[in-house]
Amino acid sequence: MATEKLAGFRERIRSELDRAVDFWLKHSHDKVYGGFFTCIGRDGKVYDELKYVWLQGRQVWMYCRLYRTVERFHKDEILEAAKSGGEFLRRFAWVPSAGSMGKCAFSLTRDGQAVKVQRTIFSECFYVMAMDELARVTGDREMQVHAETVMDQLVHWVRVDPSGLGRPQLPGDLPVNSLAVPMMLLCLVEQLAEGRVDVADKYRELGSWCVQQILQHVQRDGTAILESVSNDGKELPGCQGRLQNPGHALEAGWFLLQYAVQHGDKELQRIAVDKFMEIPFRTGWDQDHGGIFYFLDVDGLCPTQLEWSMKLWWPHCEALVAFLMAYSLSREPTLLDRFTQVYDYTFSHFPDKEHGEWFGYLTRQGSVELDFKGGPFKGELH
Repeated sequence: MATEKLAGFRERIRSELDRAVDFWLKHSHDKVYGGFFTCIGRDGKVYDELKYVWLQGRQVWMYCRLYRTVERFHKDEILEAAKSGGEFLRRFAWVPSAGSMGKCAFSLTRDGQAVKVQRTIFSECFYVMAMDELARVTGDREMQVHAETVMDQLVHWVRVDPSGLGRPQLPGDLPVNSLAVPMMLLCLVEQLAEGRVDVADKYRELGSWCVQQILQHVQRDGTAILESVSNDGKELPGCQGRLQNPGHALEAGWFLLQYAVQHGDKELQRIAVDKFMEIPFRTGWDQDHGGIFYFLDVDGLCPTQLEWSMKLWWPHCEALVAFLMAYSLSREPTLLDRFTQVYDYTFSHFPDKEHGEWFGYLTRQGSVELDFKGGPFKGELH
């Protein structure tokens, strides 16, 4: 019964993937300046020519990963689009700074002029993902070395000296361990180390450090995953300290599970499933309307994020990956039930039957709130 059910799921997912890739191949390529349009309306029309570096990097990565690992996407059109996106990033993403390599922009004009720089590491993270995956499909050794150089700069900013991020340390702003940071660095360790023994050795200690930083977010005697904690692993005061992001916790769960399997760590496998999957799913699932809340307050207060009750596409995708990965390792029926529950909500609410691709932003009740297919944070990746 489970095998038949999974086969049906796989066929639907395969079909949705084909429709999503087709949408971005058809509507997002900038044939004049290179790279990709990221602000795309429901019907595929470009509504803003700004190009967001997170999404440029994610789309290069996605095209390359599909080209490298899924036979039906091993097409010249996809490879050439990835190369175009990679060239656009190499030429325009970096905003130089005196005495350093600078930072990646957050957004660019259509022709590549920097518009905004964030004081975080995430543009650079998605840049590294893109460059490394592109290096794998092109065999460009220099590009791989470049990706590692940027990675090493990220590690320096996070673990040694954050001043290069451009964010002053104000006296009332205490240093924080934000779940997204060690989670993304662990993702990059996995990306860079795949199939490369020397690179795996280089980043072995970093991977272990990321895991320990992520585990600090298990709080309240193991009953909650909090989005931000102090640098020494303590709960922070106020709204910031009480904030939960179920999607991030689920994403961290499958990152941890993947790492634990590779390192033969059974206890970490248990923690990944019991703490980072089961807890955020039980607390994050909307019992009244279905779907996963975007934000929650651990004490049951109203979160201050205005979109807290919305249902976004990406937490549901992370939940699908997490529970399917966990089920594939244990064959525990409850995990397949979790996957099925998320699957049923996801595939009945997010896909656009008329124009293809998915809506990303639903109301709590599950109706479409924002109908664009691409924006500052939503692109092809999820």
